[in-house]
Amino acid sequence: MALTTKQVFTVLRTVNHPKENKDIISLGMVQELEIEGKKVSFTLVFPIDTDPNIETVRKACVQALEKEIGDIEIRGNIKVKALKKEEDHSAMGKVKNIIAVASGKGGVGKSTVAVNLAVALANTGAKVALLDADIYGPSVPKMLNIENERPQVIKENGQEMIIPIEKYGLKTLSIGFFVNPDDALIWRGAMATSAIKQLLLQAKWGEIDYMVVDLPPGTGDIHLTMVQTVPLNGGIMVSTPQEVAIADVKKAMSMFHQKTINVPVLGVVENMAWFTPEELPDNKYYLFGKDGAKNFANEHGLSLLGQIPIVQGVMESGEKGVPAATDTDSILGKQFSKLAKNVIEAVNIRNDELPPTEPVQITRK
Repeated sequence: MALTTKQVFTVLRTVNHPKENKDIISLGMVQELEIEGKKVSFTLVFPIDTDPNIETVRKACVQALEKEIGDIEIRGNIKVKALKKEEDHSAMGKVKNIIAVASGKGGVGKSTVAVNLAVALANTGAKVALLDADIYGPSVPKMLNIENERPQVIKENGQEMIIPIEKYGLKTLSIGFFVNPDDALIWRGAMATSAIKQLLLQAKWGEIDYMVVDLPPGTGDIHLTMVQTVPLNGGIMVSTPQEVAIADVKKAMSMFHQKTINVPVLGVVENMAWFTPEELPDNKYYLFGKDGAKNFANEHGLSLLGQIPIVQGVMESGEKGVPAATDTDSILGKQFSKLAKNVIEAVNIRNDELPPTEPVQITRK
């Protein structure tokens, strides 16, 4: 016998919202119910996105339906929507999505991808911020030709606030603005993590649709500080097609997937996917192997967000401080535009299917 809307509603009437002490049907929280054979999907609507009972109610729905109906596909099919977002007056309060760009090892072009992704996102009309979190090797100021800029610091409500530097439609901060670019930064972990927190929480970011964070290669204190300080919507893994780079990506990805961290990985970007001479745009020469990162993404059920070729212009544009993504008609400009489109889609899917993120609470026994 086919499953009916009435049956589902009857079961869900047994699920109460803990605070309201009323069932979720009477409260009008169940919307967009769809039944396709055994598959049941619906949306749970909460008054505010900070309701502490979101996961409790979602799990109660799953348990009740599986217990009373039995043969039903419900896990992963319950979306959550909030009627309004609780206003946050902190420095990060108007930053909607935070995307971390990571890599397992250095030298794979992670910063190049982060900078050009940020520019390509800004090209769509979105309000974009770029945070250079690579404390020991900040390269963003040079890549944007703003090495000699010094952010203004103002006092607001008794606290010093940093005004990000604006270039190419981006609001940008980097530790590179505050140190001599020719000096090595010799800091203990606590000093580095304190600097990251200041750049995040003591900055006048304003309204931001996407904040792109260029993380250091590998895993370490900076990565843990990021996930503890702000709610990351997801991470993007950057790799070349080489097996040695892929092996390191696996390690970096495992950090995001740890139970105590549990940050979604939005997908993989294969950088240096092939070499294309600018005068022969249809030619592809696979210098570092073919489809290594693409195959890795497929094996792990991840989206391949983009394949970025090697073009002489990307090096030259980076040296001049003019990101390749600024030329939307070039070979690289088109690839970064496609990457931005795929990232926006991945973020939207993540936000539709998972509850709002919160800073990770890491405890030690």
